[in-house]
Amino acid sequence: MDQTRTGHEHQPQHQHQHQGRTGTSATWSTAVRATLHCLTGCAIGEVLGMVVGTAFGWGNLPTTLLAIVLAFFFGYSLTLRGVLRAGVDLRTAVRVALAADTLSIAVMELIDNGVIVVWPSAMDATLGDPLFWISLAVSLTLAFVVTTPVNRWTIGRGKGHAVVHQYHR
Repeated sequence: MDQTRTGHEHQPQHQHQHQGRTGTSATWSTAVRATLHCLTGCAIGEVLGMVVGTAFGWGNLPTTLLAIVLAFFFGYSLTLRGVLRAGVDLRTAVRVALAADTLSIAVMELIDNGVIVVWPSAMDATLGDPLFWISLAVSLTLAFVVTTPVNRWTIGRGKGHAVVHQYHR
């Protein structure tokens, strides 16, 4: 058996992890952490949007639109907070947050709100109704399951949440 090194070390297929341009490993664990970050912002926005829409007596469409806007706002804000702490200027931090979170939050919101729309009576459930909380928990769980592979794919290409990792200390 030839013991000469060719410069190309091979790992078993199950151990190989694709690395993007930033060197961030596209592991499932990294994707899960990125998705949990987005899930946090989305959940805050969704619940706050429902509370505000309910408090003002708004209908389903304006309440849902507010919840989506707030989900993006809080998702971006969580990223901005961390990037700004790393000493990055606001303009660059906003660009990083947009690059890191837009696809992830969009997929999460599409799945989350899609589930609520097709779930019988979920759109009409109020904050005091167990159906509101059950349908929200199920829809966010499904959104998490669908968004995690999306985040793994983008991280593996040096995009999405991979652009934030260089600012984490």
